[in-house]
Amino acid sequence: MPARHDIDAERELWDTYAESAFKDDAEPVFHWTQYTGHGPGPELLGDPKTVLELGCGTGRALAHLAHQGITACGVDLSPVMVKKTTERWGPLGAEFVCAEVLDHLKNDARTYDAIYSIFGACWFTDPAKLFPLIAKRLNPGGVLAFSHPPAIPGAYGPQGMYKGGFAGKAMFTYRYSYTPRKWESLLLRAGFKEAEALVLDAPTPGHIGTLIVRATVV
Repeated sequence: MPARHDIDAERELWDTYAESAFKDDAEPVFHWTQYTGHGPGPELLGDPKTVLELGCGTGRALAHLAHQGITACGVDLSPVMVKKTTERWGPLGAEFVCAEVLDHLKNDARTYDAIYSIFGACWFTDPAKLFPLIAKRLNPGGVLAFSHPPAIPGAYGPQGMYKGGFAGKAMFTYRYSYTPRKWESLLLRAGFKEAEALVLDAPTPGHIGTLIVRATVV
């Protein structure tokens, strides 16, 4: 997680991402992996009435859940992205909040049946700080689920990541990479009752798989 004085730089990075990633003609869709039509769907969340997405990006997954009648809230650091998602998906009933996720979880007292992240804030936030806050915001029996690329073998812990290659303005963020077993340990240590992490193979042999993690509270 960047130091507090670097949040503005982090926000600028995600604003830049928003300008290229958000498509006005995109449709709601929910999938955990980077491959279309591959892997599980929202059933990993159970049967929630309320959900919170951390690092909701383009909002397509949250819009899918809102369209199913679920009370759906998303948090994203980028004001550019939140403006775009609110205009596009707000009419479906989805709520989008511009905030840093740790601050939001500390200051917003709402609780949820499920909290999730798809290549989002659970990849880019220190889990030792994030997971205990998530556990406090889940209703009894609530589910945390998240996905992102698996760790490169031997490269574990916080890692810096530049945006857009190695030339031009230095725009960077931090991501967190661990083995599935370490993710489970971090979750159990944070107060979750059960935790399961696995790497789902890509549909094409030899391509990058997807780490999928699911945990529940008492």
